[in-house]
Amino acid sequence: MKFGALAVSALALVFSTAAGAKSPAADAPVPVTVAAEGTLQPLFAPWDDIEKAIVDTLGTARRQILVQAYLLTNKKISAALIAAHRRGVDVRVLVDGDQLDRVESSTAPRLASAGIPVWIETKYQNAHNKVIVIDAGTSRAIVMTGSFNFTWTAQHKNAENLLIARDNPKLAARYAQNWERHRNDASPYKK
Repeated sequence: MKFGALAVSALALVFSTAAGAKSPAADAPVPVTVAAEGTLQPLFAPWDDIEKAIVDTLGTARRQILVQAYLLTNKKISAALIAAHRRGVDVRVLVDGDQLDRVESSTAPRLASAGIPVWIETKYQNAHNKVIVIDAGTSRAIVMTGSFNFTWTAQHKNAENLLIARDNPKLAARYAQNWERHRNDASPYKK
């Protein structure tokens, strides 16, 4: 569905701030408004096949995939990331350190073994982001985000949501910038 600025405001998808407002943390940027562009695809598990939508969308990546995952155990999503890497896409992954330690079925070791750079976030109590950014910096940039953890359970047992925002380069750039900020605070995964 095409959307306009009013719809984005109504959905509270963008942030704004008064001119000159101070950031709550010295290193945190002041929130900005991102103009509405492209399309939005809202998905809801268990009714919609979010897992398939993610895998299919990963298959469209041409340059880069940036992943921020609280939990990453889904074998189909991980296989799609490895397939993208093998076809020359720059795939990079951030995972929550506590979940990596607790969850034996994490696919982070498998991704790292396939040559995908993986970083571990330990700075926060929970690195709770669930974000995938595809081809930031291009006109066909995509952001996928929502409550959906990248797990089998999220699709088959939980009530979850995912929003796929396509063709909004400024939005993708903002998410990619945030991904990089988190990577700077993370530690490389050691196999």
